[in-house]
Amino acid sequence: MWTYNKTLQYPVNIKQKDPRLAKWIISQYGGPDGELAASLRYLSQRFGMPDTRSKAVLNDIGTEELAHLEMVGTIVHQLTKDASIEEIERAGLGAYYTDHGMGLEYFLKD
Repeated sequence: MWTYNKTLQYPVNIKQKDPRLAKWIISQYGGPDGELAASLRYLSQRFGMPDTRSKAVLNDIGTEELAHLEMVGTIVHQLTKDASIEEIERAGLGAYYTDHGMGLEYFLKD
């Protein structure tokens, strides 16, 4: 059984927006060498292991990689927080935010 503590193990506290840096970091979210891909590799490999101990280790590693998604997502969020649409587009993230949006609350700001 897992417990979920609603704090990051390594807190992310970025003080300054930087959408250009976010463009580089976002590849660690779902890119070919990102956290999601690593997680899926470990979790897929566990099925071929000959004993339960090695399966358990790969399961633990795979779920830990999933936990890294929370840190990467937090980094990207903090790097793009309060960025204007123009800043997002200049950073080369326009297509990403066209596909995924920035959240309804962003567009409802005064």
